[in-house]
Parts: sequence; structure tokens; C-alpha cells
Amino acid sequence: MNTAFYIARRYLFAKKSTNAINIISAISVLGVFVGSTALIIILSVFNGFEEVVLKMFNTITPQIIIMPSQGKTFNPNTVYFKELQANKSIFSYTEVLSENALIWYNNKQSPALVKGVSSDFLKNKSLDTIMIEGNFVLENKNGPNAVIGSALQAYLGVNSSDPFEKLQIYSPKKGVKASSINPMDDFTVLSIPPSGVFEVQQDFDNLIIVPLAFARELLGEDKNVSAIEINVNDGVDAETLKNQIAGKLGSNFVVKNRIQQNQGLYNVLGSEKWMVYIILTFILIIAIFNIIGSLTMLVIDKLKDISILNSLGAGKKLIKRIFLVEGMMITLTGCIFGLLIGFVFCLVQQRFGWVKMGESNLLMSNAYPVAFKWKDFVLVFITVSIFSFVASALASNLSVKKIDQLNQDL
Repeated sequence: MNTAFYIARRYLFAKKSTNAINIISAISVLGVFVGSTALIIILSVFNGFEEVVLKMFNTITPQIIIMPSQGKTFNPNTVYFKELQANKSIFSYTEVLSENALIWYNNKQSPALVKGVSSDFLKNKSLDTIMIEGNFVLENKNGPNAVIGSALQAYLGVNSSDPFEKLQIYSPKKGVKASSINPMDDFTVLSIPPSGVFEVQQDFDNLIIVPLAFARELLGEDKNVSAIEINVNDGVDAETLKNQIAGKLGSNFVVKNRIQQNQGLYNVLGSEKWMVYIILTFILIIAIFNIIGSLTMLVIDKLKDISILNSLGAGKKLIKRIFLVEGMMITLTGCIFGLLIGFVFCLVQQRFGWVKMGESNLLMSNAYPVAFKWKDFVLVFITVSIFSFVASALASNLSVKKIDQLNQDL
């Protein structure tokens, strides 16, 4: 057995001559324990919130999107796009035609983005999870329907259950010069009943989703589309397919994955989590550096032992290593127990949801969400290990400072 470890372990559990040493050591362990527990719980809660937010975004955001690098639309009726549509690794291939338009409802008006989608868009069975009113229906026996975002619904006061009041959508006609006699002749005006209201986030909640055929009639576009949205089958690597598509299409098209489509969101989620980690780490460092006081008192308590060890041939490096290991054992004990308790707490929260945020809503339960990432546990353990090593190394230097004078005194 390693000599330094053996002696350090004996010192850790041996009875001290001064009870204050035991108290300070216990405080050091408790501080690291509480800090580690809090850090892993907070990181797991942030993971949970991240999963909830991304799940809502991913409901409306495809795994891959293809857009023209120049201009607003492109022709999807080419050989490659036909082959891509028939690719068996693709679950849904949605043609999208979108443009800004003016929406009228019950004497109120608001600009909005009209998004026409083909039938494959409805293969996404999780669309119902973002609905707060009505159903996600784009066509029924009476014709086309629209599903609108919550921000647009709130501004216009749309009642999706009213079968008589319809949305009036105004879009400028293509290739028509402005008429000073009757400006309304310059617009295509179509009516469509709302079937439901969805809520995701502000960027999407000013959106109105309609059938592709309705959007073509509204925008006067017979064949071109604004984008193609693709979702892949289970077990298919979307990133690999995205790179293959980008390589085939070249510089005329922009191909993005989910992260690239919502880069700002991912940056915000990541930066918030790292800021919380840094703040809690500073608190943890304060707790870890309590070990300096504990080891300093232990060195004073074991001065006679240090002198005897040196007389028996133990070098200064060995003596320093003994107290270094002692400090590491104290802090890592608190860290390991903290990670275990944090893990158990998160499991209980995940299963029973005892800690509540407030009132629940349709999109999210009222319990704090929790999600585990093994990297977080490794990160916390490494963080504690690094700073406990620094603190223990500083304190262990005290053990050999006056060793020569001690030998003379003894």
C-alpha cells in the first residue's frame, strides 16, 4: 500500500488531541458536500429546462431544412429533389411556401408570416403537444383551415371555435403595378377559418400555417417553394444526411440542421448554464479552501509525528504528500457523497416531481424538470479535484517549513 495514503488514512480517522480539528474537517467535508450537491442539482435542472424548450422547438423545427442561397424561392421539380423525396431514410419531406402577409380578423389587422406546408408536415404526431386551443387541422370536408400562433391569436382576438368568423389574408399580387384608383385590386384576398392555436416561442407565435395549395393561390406561385423541410427515420443520422445533401446541392442552396436553425436559442441555453456553473463553482471554491485551516491545525497537532517520520528517513516530499493526500481525501469524500445525494434527489424529482414551480400549463408540468448528463458529474468531480489539489498543496507546504528546527528541538 502507498505509504502516504496509508498514513493519511490513519490521520483521517485517528483521534486528534484537539477537538477543533475534527470540527473544522467536518465543516470542510460538509461545505464540499453541499456545494457539490447544489451544483449537480442545478445543472440537472438546467438540462431539464433545455430538454423541455428544445422539445417544443423541435416540434415545429425540422431536422434538416433546404433553402436557396439567393432569392426567396426555387423549383423543387428537379431530378435530385425527386430522388431525395423517394429516399427511404426520410420520414417526412415537406414542401414549404412562406411569405409575409396582412391578416384581418374582426376589424383588427396584423402582419404575419404565412407558411404553406404540404401533407407530409402532418406526419409529425407531436404537433398536438404545442396546441393550446383547438386542433392541428389544415384540411377538412369544408376545405382548408389555418393554425395560428398564440401571439397572433392574442393580438387579433381570434376565436378558433367560431365557425362563422374567418381570417382574411391580404397578399400583394405578383407582377402587378400599383393602382391609384382602387388599391385593393393590387392584393389577393382569401378567407380561411382558424382550426386551432399553438404556442412555442415568440419567433414562431406570429405564424399562420396553411395548406400548400392555399398558399400557392394566395401568393400566386404555381411551382416554386421557399424551403424543403426534412425529418429522418429512427436510427438515421440526420447530420450525415445533411452533409450529403449539402455536398450534392452545392453553393446554390443552404442546408441547415436544427442547431443552425436555432443558433441563438442554443447559445442562450448554453451560456446561461455555464454562468450558473461558474457562480456556483466560486461558492464551492470557498468551501474547498476551508481545507487549508483543517490541514494547518492537523500539521500543528502532528508536529511530533512529522519529526519522528523525518528521523526515520521520510523525506520532505513524502511528508508533504501525506498531508496532500489527507486534504484530497477530505474534499473528495464530500464531493462523492454530494454527487450521490444530488443524483438520488434528481431521481426522486424526476419520478415524483415533489418540488413545484407554480401553476401548470398545457405545455409543461408544474414540477421542475430534471435531466441527467454524465458529463456534468465528471465536470463537478474534476472541478472539486483540481481546487482541492491546489488547496491541499498549499496547506501541505506548512508540514515541512520548520522540520529542521523540530529535529533540533527533539
